[in-house]
Amino acid sequence: GKTEAAIKNFSPYYSRQYSVAFCNHVRSEVEQQRDLQSQFLKTKPPLEPGTVLYEAELSQFAEDIKKWKDRYIVVKNDFAVESYENKEAYQRGTAPKSRILPAGGKVLTSEEEYNLLSDRHFPDPIASNEKENAQPFVVLPKEFPVYLWQPFLRHAYFCFQEAADQKKFSALLSDCIRHLNQDYMKETTFEAQAFLEAVQFFRQEKGHYGSWEVITGNEVQILSNLVMEELLPTLQTDLLPKMKGKKNDRKRAWFGLLEEAYNLVQLQVSEGLSALKEECRSLTKGLEGTIRSDMDQIVNSKNFLIGKIKAMVTQPAERSCADSVQPFLASILEELMGPVSSGFSEVRSLFEKEVDELSQSFQTTRDSAQLKEHLDQLMNLPLDSVKMEPCYIKVNLLQERLQDLRSRFRFPHVDQVVQRTQNCMQELMENAVFTFEQLLSLHLEGEASKTAVFIEKVKLRVLKQYDYDSSTNRKKIFQEALVQITLPTVQKALASSCKPEEGNSLEKERGKTPAKALRSCPLHISSKNSHLMPFHLYLLLSRNFRNTSSSSLQIIPI
Repeated sequence: GKTEAAIKNFSPYYSRQYSVAFCNHVRSEVEQQRDLQSQFLKTKPPLEPGTVLYEAELSQFAEDIKKWKDRYIVVKNDFAVESYENKEAYQRGTAPKSRILPAGGKVLTSEEEYNLLSDRHFPDPIASNEKENAQPFVVLPKEFPVYLWQPFLRHAYFCFQEAADQKKFSALLSDCIRHLNQDYMKETTFEAQAFLEAVQFFRQEKGHYGSWEVITGNEVQILSNLVMEELLPTLQTDLLPKMKGKKNDRKRAWFGLLEEAYNLVQLQVSEGLSALKEECRSLTKGLEGTIRSDMDQIVNSKNFLIGKIKAMVTQPAERSCADSVQPFLASILEELMGPVSSGFSEVRSLFEKEVDELSQSFQTTRDSAQLKEHLDQLMNLPLDSVKMEPCYIKVNLLQERLQDLRSRFRFPHVDQVVQRTQNCMQELMENAVFTFEQLLSLHLEGEASKTAVFIEKVKLRVLKQYDYDSSTNRKKIFQEALVQITLPTVQKALASSCKPEEGNSLEKERGKTPAKALRSCPLHISSKNSHLMPFHLYLLLSRNFRNTSSSSLQIIPI
């Protein structure tokens, strides 16, 4: 019943935000709004669905038979890890024996690291002796393992004969996790925006502000994680004390129970969310004509409410910023700038190095066919997890540099900032190699000596464009990170005044807004929350640190 209760409690938040997001969507269509982001590099088109990123035969622990088996592993650009009996089975189109979506997972390459993490998520009520603890959870058949830990699913185990193969697969898995964790957050559809805002408000109502470590994956996964978060204490209390046997057996049984519960929750969430979305679509479909005809009144009503909210919260919000945020902005920005700028600089250096090697090879061979092969290899550079990993590692330093945020701002989820930054770095590399290929393709049919000159000219042009886009992206990363880190502190400080109850001044303003417009689109202030509040606080915080960030960004090396 936990899942049904969660869907029921979540529904009002989603319905409200769906209506608001739909209204904004219609407004953007009416006013023909465009998201104009200034960039110089050409945007690389997305990969074709089903593009294979990795395929190889390797050893995988088969959970159903508790044995290691040689499997043919395929990872496509949906970032699912598919396991087949062998290569022939994959080529015949046979269904995979297992399919793992590693959203929210962690990749480890040593038994010690894995044991520490898995023990942390197994609150064993029975004390274990040292001899029992010394037993490996999984006996490895080869020297180089890769452990895939997941919060509510059985963990996956892979093994390799060579360290290079281990590194290639672990780097690829990390890329998959990063994309599955963050790609939904970049969705621009009004339905996705409505869902994420609804989750935010749903959690705020329970006193949880800011980011949430299990907002990873798609809608069903995120909502299932929310249910599991509430269900987990009950499972631990009711089931863990009843488990018998050795510690590893109890751990294995516990992880299996979690997976069964999670799969059931996902099924119920998928059905409930699908019905909820259909209900919202039906409601807004009937409203669309009215919204379009009354758009001017709706906009006036929204602006009226924003003005009232500004008048009410600006002073206490600015006071909260001055006391709890402003003194720390410069130091937070300084800690952000070093690793992030180093990461983007590493991407630039890698691109330049690869192009220089391509150029030197062509000057030696003067072979146009080979040059085209090298260009194809360059186009795959952003997908080469091993070559890109040194760039990503630079940003991982944020985990250490921002430790202080865990206590001061109660912001434990630095990995979200890290992963978003790494995805941005990969996108810039994609755009850089694509722009280089597009510009150079105009000069590939000429004399070899001229082609060599053009390679250098195009490289310098792309690097100049990269520098501009890198600067733009870093400023955006810093601003979003600063808001994400500090906004919850201000929200919590203003929670009582921003949650209108019957009789308070914000609630009274509802009666002064144009009634017809409010009936057309539910932008009214509810007794639960105001969707306008976070937007206003975002602007307020932006103004508070704009001068700090602007002056600091002028001296960022690249």
